[in-house]
Amino acid sequence: MRIGDIIPYERNARDNSKSIPAIAKSIEEFGLHGQIVLRSHENPEIVAGHHRVEACKLLGWTDIPDENIDWCDDLTDDQVKAFRLADNRTGEGGKWSRFNFDFKGKARPYGAERMRGNNEWHLDLCQRSDCKGRYELPPLQPVDACPPDLISFNFCKSAKDFSPGVHFCIDDYQFERVWKRPDAYLGLLRRFDCVVCPDFSVYTNMPYPMKLWNIYRSRALGYWWQKEGLRVIPNVTFSDEGSYGYCFSGLPKRSTIFFSTVGVARDKEARELCIKGMGKMMKTLNPSRVLLLGSDLGFDFGKAEVASYSPKSFREE
Repeated sequence: MRIGDIIPYERNARDNSKSIPAIAKSIEEFGLHGQIVLRSHENPEIVAGHHRVEACKLLGWTDIPDENIDWCDDLTDDQVKAFRLADNRTGEGGKWSRFNFDFKGKARPYGAERMRGNNEWHLDLCQRSDCKGRYELPPLQPVDACPPDLISFNFCKSAKDFSPGVHFCIDDYQFERVWKRPDAYLGLLRRFDCVVCPDFSVYTNMPYPMKLWNIYRSRALGYWWQKEGLRVIPNVTFSDEGSYGYCFSGLPKRSTIFFSTVGVARDKEARELCIKGMGKMMKTLNPSRVLLLGSDLGFDFGKAEVASYSPKSFREE
């Protein structure tokens, strides 16, 4: 749901606006996991979750994922009033610092922080011994796939046709939730023909460690999905020539690959970098098939089969 369509409740009894930056930091680090309760689909007014909505705005979000929206149209006016009061009171009585919640002084078991770190980094998706090459990236197996269409992950939950493949190319924040909770989306993704490794951004102005981390996250999810039996399409993404070493490392040769040119065609510099990188991609990976989302930019893919897909707009999909 678009944040701009959500209406704040003007008479909200609890003003805890000073906490919004901390809530935003929590969402940025751990994802949005709480529910935002609304009433009336025609005029969606907030019943609970005012500060979550404001925190998402602070992060620059334009939409709230459907899974974080709950509706209470079945409640009467009196029940909604009581629910608002109850929700405002539930946060009282506990003290907490940054994200190290410790309600009522309950002690944490030894090693709890380490386990939380393991879960945050998802070291269970693949072991270090599974990773290969100089950059220790999870390797992906070759795949042969050519879905009739591709659908953005944003619209998977409302999809009625499961013949398309799923791509992750619309705003990183939209699929951060898959990284945060991979188990939660496995069943959903399993319904579709295939799934493309997430397109975590590797912008040219990002520091090298950030770009390598995003490549790792994309590969780790793809590696784990393959172990879970999904048909996974390797996503080839790069920034400039300095990224070629790790961006192609661990990707299968003579396989079906995915590549997106969305947002490149109108920027001369980005277009030139993209075409140069595509040349390196074809020489390094020698793919049998390229699933292309967006324009071909006039690039010659040689002997590789090319299946082109339209990058439908947010409203059209």
